[in-house]
Amino acid sequence: LATVIIGMRNQPTIALGHLLPEGTPTLLIPVLIIIETISLFIRPLALGVRLTANLTAGHLLIQLIATAAFVLLPLMPTVAILTAALLFLLTLLEVAVAIIQAYVFVLLLSLYLQEN
Repeated sequence: LATVIIGMRNQPTIALGHLLPEGTPTLLIPVLIIIETISLFIRPLALGVRLTANLTAGHLLIQLIATAAFVLLPLMPTVAILTAALLFLLTLLEVAVAIIQAYVFVLLLSLYLQEN
């Protein structure tokens, strides 16, 4: 929100130019401005929801497999050890996913900020 306001104050023509494609018919101008403004404010929210959902899904899967390993330990120790090995590999995967998600988050956020 602050970047939009600063962009409008410092470079109003460029900031408004992002809201309207070149050659837009006159009747569509008000509708497109409203749609593009909503899109502009929704982007950071959608980015945060995407990041949260991706990381939460991985953590939930780790929690479920860890619970299964602990429950299986007294009943079937061999299966529990295999499940724990799977859990270790999944944890490595989740670390990689977290790094990639952080990179994508920062990249998209910087692109959104450059736009305004």
